[in-house]
Amino acid sequence: MSRIAETKLTPRQQRFVDEYLIDRNATQAAIRAGYNPKNASKLGYNNIQKPVVQQAIHTAIQKQQKRTEITQDRVLQEYARLAFFDPRKLFRADGSPKPIEALDDDTAAALTSIDVREEYEGSGEERVFVGYTKKYRLANKMGALNSLAKHMGLFDDKHNGEEKETDNGVILMPEVKEDG
Repeated sequence: MSRIAETKLTPRQQRFVDEYLIDRNATQAAIRAGYNPKNASKLGYNNIQKPVVQQAIHTAIQKQQKRTEITQDRVLQEYARLAFFDPRKLFRADGSPKPIEALDDDTAAALTSIDVREEYEGSGEERVFVGYTKKYRLANKMGALNSLAKHMGLFDDKHNGEEKETDNGVILMPEVKEDG
């Protein structure tokens, strides 16, 4: 049995771990756990440096991910859905919009809202329904692409001027600036 497993958290440390899971902010977790706000930054930092607290946080995060089914893979998959969304999938071959229930899961995931307005012509007794106006609001494709690129290290300055091989074997070449 490891030394960490033998050591128990104090009640305040356990509260710190629970609070840390809310926003992953050690200072705020320390304050919410009852530590002195004047020293919360230092105490929060000290807490997350302790192996017993680190292990408790790690275990709690794993349990949370299992319970909520929110994993890094799932988040990356959702980013990919948004980043590679094709707006043509919203429409039929004749250009008319597909009904919401006919959208595939990837297309539906890229929608943040749909505003549907009934359209009429005429007024009073002569008023006749003529159709709908639909406005689609889409998720931020560039934001998703940037998040994926950042995750993959494509914007990493550490590789400035060097080739970098990605997970899928693609070699990224440094940008060559021509003298103008």
